[in-house]
Amino acid sequence: MEEGRYSDRNEEVYSKAVRAGKRTYFFDIKATKGNDLFITITESKKSTRDGHVQYDKHKIFLYKEDFEKFKDGFEAALEKIEELRESTPNEEFTAVTFDELN
Repeated sequence: MEEGRYSDRNEEVYSKAVRAGKRTYFFDIKATKGNDLFITITESKKSTRDGHVQYDKHKIFLYKEDFEKFKDGFEAALEKIEELRESTPNEEFTAVTFDELN
C-alpha cells in the first residue's frame, strides 16, 4: 500500500450494505491514520418505541491480525450448519431469533 494513500483517520474505503428482512448488515472497510485497513460489520434493525422510529445498531470491529481466524471460524460455523441440516430433520431445530438472544 502506498504511504499516505488514506489520509484521514478511519476513512471509509469501501462499503457494502446487505438487506436481510428487518435487518441491514453493513460491511465497511476503513483505514487508520497509519494506513492499516480494518473492517466494521454493523447490524442495523429498525424498531418503533413509544411511537418513535429508531434504529438499533450493533457493531463489530475486525482488525487485520484477526481476519484469517474470523474467516476460519465463520466458515466452520457455516459448514456445521450445512452438516446439521443434512443429518437432522428440520423439526428438531427450534427457530431462534437474534432478539431472543438479547
